[in-house]
Amino acid sequence: MQEKLKQMLEEAKSQLEAATSLADTEDVRVKILGKKGELTAILKSMGKLPPEEKKALGMAANKAKAEFEQLLSEKAAEVKEKAREARFKAEKIDVTEPGKEVVFGVKHPITQVIDEVVEIFKGMGYSVYEGPDVDTVYNTFDALNSPENHPARDMTDTFYVSEDTVLRPHTSSAEIRAEHDLALPYKVLIPGRCYRVDTPDATHSPTFHQIEMMVIGEGINMGDLKGSLDHMAKQLFGPETRTKFRPSHFPFTEPSAEMDVSCFKCGGKGCPVCKGSGWIEILGCGMTHPHVHQAGGIDTEKYTGFAVGMGVERIAMLKYGIDDIRYLYENDMRFIEQFK
Repeated sequence: MQEKLKQMLEEAKSQLEAATSLADTEDVRVKILGKKGELTAILKSMGKLPPEEKKALGMAANKAKAEFEQLLSEKAAEVKEKAREARFKAEKIDVTEPGKEVVFGVKHPITQVIDEVVEIFKGMGYSVYEGPDVDTVYNTFDALNSPENHPARDMTDTFYVSEDTVLRPHTSSAEIRAEHDLALPYKVLIPGRCYRVDTPDATHSPTFHQIEMMVIGEGINMGDLKGSLDHMAKQLFGPETRTKFRPSHFPFTEPSAEMDVSCFKCGGKGCPVCKGSGWIEILGCGMTHPHVHQAGGIDTEKYTGFAVGMGVERIAMLKYGIDDIRYLYENDMRFIEQFK
């Protein structure tokens, strides 16, 4: 039996030497010391032996067990260390290699223009007010002094959600909401997305953005309007920019005007950008019509104000030299990344 113990120990040593993982060492342990292991079987058979043989075999078996456990412990430690070294080697970082390039995003040019205009007017004490993209026909047209036969109210120009609800064709629809919500006097900017029934081409899109500017207070006049817009133009297009106001008509302002800026490309000399005129139209504006103030519950004997509506895409196209509005909506990062 002792010869069998010796043979078993030699085989276990050989198997442990060949082991390359903790799983392999565990297999050898189970084979020797498991419930059905070889050494376990030998120890169980000792009960049938005479006392003299039992004592001698017991001592030999305990010695073999202790030796095997020592070998097992050493092999397990060796396997663990090799696995640790292999992991470290696989996870090794070469600190001399250049790091991965950090890619920073860029704001869309439309967002950049909105943010820039907002910052300009915040410096003049304006705050931002927002209206919903879906609004009532009353807020969109009736309260803005647009009669029922006004062409903008036609379904070929405006998206109707229902008979009394539309996708706002202009941010002006938020003016009435502001008059009801805000304490007088106030100066607000109203940026937002607008919708009109337009076939997409180089200068038209069914979805676009506007920034409405609205001021209500005592003694507000056309000079306040012109001074504010002149300051904005110089901040947006450069300190040498000149402004010009031309008479126009909007149902919600009286008097009304279109504002032009001197061409930033040619300095007013005339070029393809300004079509040879030296001027570029950028927005419509005017003193808010008393009917609009009355719809908002404003005392027209005490308060006056002005309103401005500017197209964000138009300003972005002029400012950045973009010749097709559709580029702004194609989600092509090669285009967007030019505006970092």
